Amino acid sequence: MRILIAEQQHATYAALLREAQPHLSLQGSADPAELAQLAEGCEVWLGQPNLLAALLRQGLQPQWLQSTWAGITPLLAADLPRDYQLTRAVGIFAQVMAEYLLTYILGHERQVLARRASQLEQRWDARLPQSLAGRRVLLVGAGEIGQGVAQLLAPFGVELRGIARNPRALAGFAQVSDLDSLAQQVGWADYLINLLPDTTATHNVFDRALFARMQPSALFINVGRGVAVVDADLLDALQQGKLAGAVIDVCREEPLPPGHSFWTAPGLLLTGHSAAPTLPDAMARLFLDNLQGFRAGTALRGQVDFSRGY
Repeated sequence: MRILIAEQQHATYAALLREAQPHLSLQGSADPAELAQLAEGCEVWLGQPNLLAALLRQGLQPQWLQSTWAGITPLLAADLPRDYQLTRAVGIFAQVMAEYLLTYILGHERQVLARRASQLEQRWDARLPQSLAGRRVLLVGAGEIGQGVAQLLAPFGVELRGIARNPRALAGFAQVSDLDSLAQQVGWADYLINLLPDTTATHNVFDRALFARMQPSALFINVGRGVAVVDADLLDALQQGKLAGAVIDVCREEPLPPGHSFWTAPGLLLTGHSAAPTLPDAMARLFLDNLQGFRAGTALRGQVDFSRGY
């Protein structure tokens, strides 16, 4: 069995996989032309959806493709085949995502950016901070990552509610409602956090009407997908003081082009799609677990349902 690694860090992945299973036949590159040559005869592909989508578009196809991203949008294009097994990266992002969210939630509570501004003005800033205990956090997206984030936030004493495809009881959440209930829930939240994947049902969810329902003291954090937010409506909400601020990790266009309104929007912090990086050692372990399942013909973790888009 030959395995293609299409990754910027292909050498790192190859070293990790060979350390665990020395006899694996691995072919790796990040160069599209070289990948097209190496892909011939490779039954299994591991790597970035953007690089692998280009190979599919050339008529090449694996039996199984393991994405190193949680999002697999490039592989869902209408002109690409769907008669192969596709798995996305799961079970490896909750820790780093929770660390990111805690960084900016705690930074907001402790007024880190405001204190830095005060220091630059040589003005003593003696405002007292608040505590996370009792703060209300609404996680929009209570899937695998959302549930992991909830478990890691719980020790800080926050009140957690979730939004998911189907309302249900989930550990760590006081309640989980469906997406249709979001408009009724946002006014409750001190922190509104988007973790939704990119599907047809999740485009333009965060719009003018929704921001108008938020508390003016609330912080909006987007670590899901940029298409979930109507950019102009978020900008208007910030300019009109309808929310305290926004931390934006993902955008409709990346990298964000010069001149985009987000660069200078009041109270908006950009973090350059850095919230939950794929850590190669964790990804290698997931791949090897799924490789064992693929060889045995058993269920794989992160199996994508093409009809749902995740």
